[in-house]
Amino acid sequence: MRHGKKFNHLGRTKPHREAMLANMASSLVKHKKINTTLAKAKALRGFIEPLITKAKSDTTHSRRMVFRELKDKFAVTELFRDVAPKIADRPGGYTRILKTGRRLGDNAEMCFIELVDFNEIRTSDQAATTETKKRTRRGRKKTDSDSESTVDVSTDVSADVSADVSAEATAKEEATAKEEATAKEEASAESEAEAKEEATAKEEATTGKDEDIVKDAEIVEEVTDQKEEAKEDTSDTEVVEESADTKTDEEVVEKESSEEPETKTAEEPKAGEEEPVAETTEEPTEAPEEEPAAEAKVEEESASEDTSEESTASSDDKAGDDSSDEDGKEKKEG
Repeated sequence: MRHGKKFNHLGRTKPHREAMLANMASSLVKHKKINTTLAKAKALRGFIEPLITKAKSDTTHSRRMVFRELKDKFAVTELFRDVAPKIADRPGGYTRILKTGRRLGDNAEMCFIELVDFNEIRTSDQAATTETKKRTRRGRKKTDSDSESTVDVSTDVSADVSADVSAEATAKEEATAKEEATAKEEASAESEAEAKEEATAKEEATTGKDEDIVKDAEIVEEVTDQKEEAKEDTSDTEVVEESADTKTDEEVVEKESSEEPETKTAEEPKAGEEEPVAETTEEPTEAPEEEPAAEAKVEEESASEDTSEESTASSDDKAGDDSSDEDGKEKKEG
């Protein structure tokens, strides 16, 4: 049962609620304005305003009492150094709640809660429109002096209001001029940044193209080098083959030259011997390249020479025998 429970529990337990309110109060002191739900803002207003009242007396005790609630030393120093001097003349009502409509989703009421003396726009407007007059319920008799004083006051007030309006207009114009200048500066800075980015992109593209060209040139050089090496290898092989052919030709010629004197010596007749009657058939010499045919020819010639020598020797022996028989017969007859 909710007997005697008049404040809003916010659907949280006591320690959770105290921690949430302390964090919200610290944020309000630091930023001077926060956005939250209407129920939380009303609960925060009852939590923060007694602490601001304590901050008007800057003593160690009051600092400790405020720190016990906020639990944030930076928020405590901000409250006693900046907020307290500005609200020193205000007797309560340090915060203002401004409704902003309902939230999408759960349709909760949203609002801004802010410190009154830190909203410079509202404070300047109120100072310009307020008039310092005493209010009474009874009517007063108007005299000439009163009418003159009222006219003077009204003229003074109108002059002050016009001066304030002109000052506000000049301030607004200066603010708009500053905003335009900053916008122009930002636009120029953005354009410069875009130009720099485009220049860097172009440079990167050119460098990439140059790298591609260099790579292509290197590849072409490698291919040409490989082709030249292949040509050199083929020329070397051709030279080696030619040298081998010349060597074989030279060897064949040397063999033939070495065989010719042997045949000449074999054909010459011996001293005191008759020349053989054997007919030698000269066969046409074949090309020097056919080595086996030349060797066979040489063997046949050597065999014919041997047969001719044997025939000559046998004929000589027979002639000697005939001459010896004739000498013996002559001796006998004598």
